[in-house]
Amino acid sequence: MTSEAALLDGARGGDVDAFERLVRRHDDRMRALAYRMLGSRAAMDDALQDAYVKAFRSIAGFRGDARFSTWLHRIVATTCIDHVRRLQRRAEEELPDEPVPARGGLVDGSADVAVRRLDLRRALDHLDPDHRAALLLVDGEGLSYDEAGSVLGIPAGTVSSRLSRARATMRGLLDVREDDR
Repeated sequence: MTSEAALLDGARGGDVDAFERLVRRHDDRMRALAYRMLGSRAAMDDALQDAYVKAFRSIAGFRGDARFSTWLHRIVATTCIDHVRRLQRRAEEELPDEPVPARGGLVDGSADVAVRRLDLRRALDHLDPDHRAALLLVDGEGLSYDEAGSVLGIPAGTVSSRLSRARATMRGLLDVREDDR
């Protein structure tokens, strides 16, 4: 197996195969992040294609100040944020905004899980893209505030405040009471 450093050297030199092998090592995590941010496979595929093209075009300038995975996370996250903003603009032009419906009692079994996932997806869709990115990177990907800040290009304190706002918004949208946690 070729080392990441060797693949990076090749990719910086324009070796498409080395770049593809490098990206393939991180593709599962990038797909998971993009899917959670965008909510559909089609949007995920579009955003990842754009992100990987951006990454290939700028790999020669990658200095290695951060890990490659952090650098790629940043490109994917910012590309997804851009896609979310475009999708929101289109949705605002086409349909009026509808709040997440409140639910009464829970349904038993797997239907409950499906309903909760749908509620979560709808609530995520209502978050500001920057807040959604912070929430998904920290709570979804398990990154520290510093790592998420590095991915997003913001200080850890800003990650903390965006995360706090995102969590508060999610609680409000999902009608989560303090005694339910």
